[in-house]
Amino acid sequence: MTIRPLLLLATLSAAALLAACTGDDDPTATPAPPTEEPTAAATATATSEATQPPTATPSATATATPAPPPPFEPTLEAYPVIAGSRPHDVAPAADGGVWYTGQGNGTLGWLDPATGDVREIPLGPGSAPHGVIVDPEGLAWITDGGQNAIVSVDPATDEVRVFPLPTDRPNANLNTAAFDGRGRLWFTGQNGIHGVLDPATEEMQVFDSPRGRGPYGIATAPNGDIYVASLAGSYLGAIDLDTGAIEELDPPTPGAGVRRVWFDSAGNAWIAEWNAGQVGRYNPTTGEWTEWRLPGDAPQAYAVYVDESDRVWLTDFGANSITLFEPTTEEFTVFPLPATPSNVRQLLGRPGEVWGAESAADSLVVIRF
Repeated sequence: MTIRPLLLLATLSAAALLAACTGDDDPTATPAPPTEEPTAAATATATSEATQPPTATPSATATATPAPPPPFEPTLEAYPVIAGSRPHDVAPAADGGVWYTGQGNGTLGWLDPATGDVREIPLGPGSAPHGVIVDPEGLAWITDGGQNAIVSVDPATDEVRVFPLPTDRPNANLNTAAFDGRGRLWFTGQNGIHGVLDPATEEMQVFDSPRGRGPYGIATAPNGDIYVASLAGSYLGAIDLDTGAIEELDPPTPGAGVRRVWFDSAGNAWIAEWNAGQVGRYNPTTGEWTEWRLPGDAPQAYAVYVDESDRVWLTDFGANSITLFEPTTEEFTVFPLPATPSNVRQLLGRPGEVWGAESAADSLVVIRF
C-alpha cells in the first residue's frame, strides 16, 4: 500500500466546510469488524509476443523500438462551487464540462474546468437531487429525492422535465440511475424500491425490492444488464429486465453494506462495501467472489468507479481519501483529499480523468492521469 500525496494543481479557494450530507445514508449501517484478507487472490496475466530480429540480409530493414508508455503520475485539482450547494454526484458533460447535483440548494450545476466558471439550473420546488448521469444525446438525468421524481435537463436549452413517481410510491428516497441496453432508465430508492422509466413512452414502473430498505447504487454491465447495490440489504442484485425481479447475490462478508457498484471491461462487478471497509469483485459468469480490505485502521468504502484501463477507484471516508486499487498487482495507493472532511460520495469519469464531489466542502475534485 502506498500513500501518495498528490500534486495539487491550482486548488481554488474553497467555501467553509459544511456538515456532511446524511439524508441518503443508512443510520442502521454499523461498520462490521475487520475481516481477514482473502485467501483467493485475483491475478491477471499479461502476455506479449516477442519480436524476433530480422534475418541479416542486405534488404533487411531495422525496426524502430516503440517508445515506452508515459509514467502513471496522477495529479489532483479542486474547484469550488456555489456555497451551500452540497454537491453530491457528478457526471462529465458532453461539452467538456462537468454536471453536479446541488443537493443542498435544489439545483443541477455545471462546471467549466477550463475557467472554473459555474452555473446552476433550479430543478423545482422542494428539489433535493442525488444522482446524475448523461445519456447518449447529452441530456442530464437526475434522481431527485426531494421531488420524488426523475428529472431531465436539456443542456442546449436548460429545459427541465419532471417525471414524478406514482402517487402510491411516496418518499422513495431516490438515489441513483443507469440506462440498460434497451435505452430505459433504471433507478433505485433507498426506502425499498427500484424502478424503470422509458424516455420514449414516458411509461414508468416501480417495484418492491428484496429485503426492504437499502437499494442505493446501480450500474450497467457491458452487455446492457443492470445491477443494483443494496446498502441496508447488503447484497448485489441482478435485475430481470423483463419482469423487474431481482436476483440477490450475497458477498462472502455478512453485513458488508454494499453501497455502490461498477463494471470492468470483462464484465466483472466491483462493489464498495461500506460496513466492511472492503472492495469486492463478482464474476457473473462463474459466480466467484473476491474481496480485499482497504488500508488503514477504519476504512469505509463509499464510491467505486472503474476507469478505461480497468483500474478501480474508491472513496474512503475513514481515510478521507480517493484510493486506487490495481487488480493486476492487488496494491492500493491512497490519495489524500484537500478538504477535511471531504465526504466524496460518488465517482465518475472520462478517459484520463476521475471526478468526484466534496459534499462537505462545496467543491469538485478531479484526478488526472
